[in-house]
Amino acid sequence: MTDPRTSPPEAQIVMEEAARISEPVVNLTRSADGPRDRQLLFGDTVTILNRTDTHCLVRSNKDGYCGYVAAPSVTSPVTATHKVTVRATHAYSDADIKSPDLTALSFGSNLAALSETATFIETDLGFIPRQHLHPVDAFATDPVAVAELFLGTAYLWGGNSFMGIDCSGLVQAAFLACGTACPGDSDQQTNELGEALHPEAAFERNDLVFWKGHVALVADAATFIHANAGHMATVFEPIEDALARIEAQGSGTPTVRRRVMLR
Repeated sequence: MTDPRTSPPEAQIVMEEAARISEPVVNLTRSADGPRDRQLLFGDTVTILNRTDTHCLVRSNKDGYCGYVAAPSVTSPVTATHKVTVRATHAYSDADIKSPDLTALSFGSNLAALSETATFIETDLGFIPRQHLHPVDAFATDPVAVAELFLGTAYLWGGNSFMGIDCSGLVQAAFLACGTACPGDSDQQTNELGEALHPEAAFERNDLVFWKGHVALVADAATFIHANAGHMATVFEPIEDALARIEAQGSGTPTVRRRVMLR
C-alpha cells in the first residue's frame, strides 16, 4: 500500500518542475484546502507535480514529503550558498542592525548570497548577520545540540520552525542539520532512522525513543529533549518522569528505541 505522503496518485502528477519556497514558513497540506501536515522553510527546494491558480502539489526534495502549498509561495530555484544555523534571524534593509528588519527566518532556511560585508551577508530578502549563517555544506555533529536551539519553542502540530515545532519536526531539524537523512513524521522515522535497540539497552546521547505518535531524543542517560503537547513546548524532561507521564496520559510505553549512525 502506497503512502500518500510520499506517493500521491499517479493521476495527480502531470509535471515535474523544479522550484523553491519563497516565504519564511509555508504550510504543507494534505489537500488544497486541508489541514497542515508539515511545514516548509524559505529556500527549501521542491518539485512541482501539479498546479492550479491557487495551489501547487509539490514534493519536498529534503524528505520526499508531498502536499499542497499556496501557489504564490513557490518561485524559481536558485543555488543556495548559506543556511540559517541559529534558532531565528532577521533580514534587514541595509547592512546595519538599526535598519528596518524586513522578515524573520527560521533555523534551516536556505539562502543565496549576493554580496558580503564584514558583518552581513546580502540575500534577496535583505541583509542577514553573518554570525547567523554558515555555508550549506557545513554540518553540525550533535543532533541534541541542534535540538537545544529550540528549547522553549511552542509546540505546534506539524510545525517545523522557530514559531512552532512538533516532536518529529524537532528530530528532523536536528538530524538534517547533521547531514543525516530524516523523514518528516514520527511513524516514518520509526521505520527509516537507524537501527532498533534492545528495549533494556542503556540510553545514549542522540538515541531516539518512539511511542505511537511521538518521538523523543535522548540528551543523556537520565534526560530527554522533545517537543511535546504535555508541556506545549520543547523541553528537557527527566526520562523517568516522561515515561510515567506519557503512559499515564494513555499513550502506553515506548514501541521502539533506535540508534542512528551519524555521517
